Amino acid sequence: MTSRAVPETDRIPRPRRGPEGPRAALRAPRLLVRGYLGLSLLALLVIVLLRHHAAQVNSAVWTRGVIVVAGAPLMIAVAARAADGSRRAYRRLRIITAVTVVAIVVIVAVPDPFPVWLKIEQGVGGMLLLAVTVLVNRRPVRAAFEISTRR
Repeated sequence: MTSRAVPETDRIPRPRRGPEGPRAALRAPRLLVRGYLGLSLLALLVIVLLRHHAAQVNSAVWTRGVIVVAGAPLMIAVAARAADGSRRAYRRLRIITAVTVVAIVVIVAVPDPFPVWLKIEQGVGGMLLLAVTVLVNRRPVRAAFEISTRR
């Protein structure tokens, strides 16, 4: 048994045909979310390295960097629970990725206080999460989480 036990009422039945169960359906989105974490860790490393350059790293940059690095593992955990068959986690993944993409668009669009390099990093991260959002909302992925009405 895994440490991520899914309540029986939330678990989806195994698919009747084909390999497109939750794990297979979420393979690419999970990889993209891991890439988002990697990119976020890299950005935090750059923040640490540039900490003495006030024009490149201010308090807003620190705050954003830490929040993103703290949030990405949570997104990975939600994606893992969804891949285990949790419909609730799947719904959370759909919402979290879409909301995060909107937040990133706002950060990139706001003229201050973020430097250009962070806006570029956020844009790349936003593209990764946009891809996740598109993938998890595709019909085959949604079908992997539908409740079967046939007996």
